[in-house]
Amino acid sequence: MDPSLPLRGLHVLVVDDDDDNREAIQELLEDRGSRITTAASVADALEKFEHEVPDVLLSDIGMPGEDGFDLIRRVRARPKARGGAVPAAALTSFARAEDRRHALRAGFMEHVPKPVDPDALIAIVSSLARMAA
Repeated sequence: MDPSLPLRGLHVLVVDDDDDNREAIQELLEDRGSRITTAASVADALEKFEHEVPDVLLSDIGMPGEDGFDLIRRVRARPKARGGAVPAAALTSFARAEDRRHALRAGFMEHVPKPVDPDALIAIVSSLARMAA
C-alpha cells in the first residue's frame, strides 16, 4: 500500500448541505486516493445509492428538511446488497457525549465532531473501510 495514498480505491459518499464543507472533505479524501461522490441532501444521497453503493458513507447530521439521522435510518432499512450495512460516520457540530450516543444508536459507526481534523478523518475512513472488507 502506498502510504501517501492510504485510501486508494475507496468509494466514499460525502453528504453535507454546506458546499464548502463537502468540497473540503472531497478534496482531502481525493488527495489520499479515494473516489468521492457527493450529495447535498438525503434525497440526493439515496439517489446515489441507487446507482452505486459506496464503501463508506460520511454524513452531516444537521441538514434542513431530512437530516443525517433520517438518512442513516433509511440506509439501514435497505437490504445489505443495496447498502444497508455500509460503514458510516456522522460528521457533526453536535459534539457532546449525548450526541455521540444518539448518532451511534441511530446506526452510525463513528461520530466525528466538526471542525474535522484531517488526519483523524483519514484514520476513521480507513478504519470504516476495513470494517466493510
